[in-house]
Amino acid sequence: MTATLERFRCMACGHEFQEVVQEDEDKERTCPRCRSNSIRKLKKAAEPAE
Repeated sequence: MTATLERFRCMACGHEFQEVVQEDEDKERTCPRCRSNSIRKLKKAAEPAE
């Protein structure tokens, strides 16, 4: 299994954080600041073309 570091944002308090995510993982996350479960994964920024 492959693990990647992903960025998340809490929709309740706006806190952004990172967590390690395993491939094909379907886990409910909670905000480490306010404990809300209203979390969205942030899209990765496009890498610049060479």
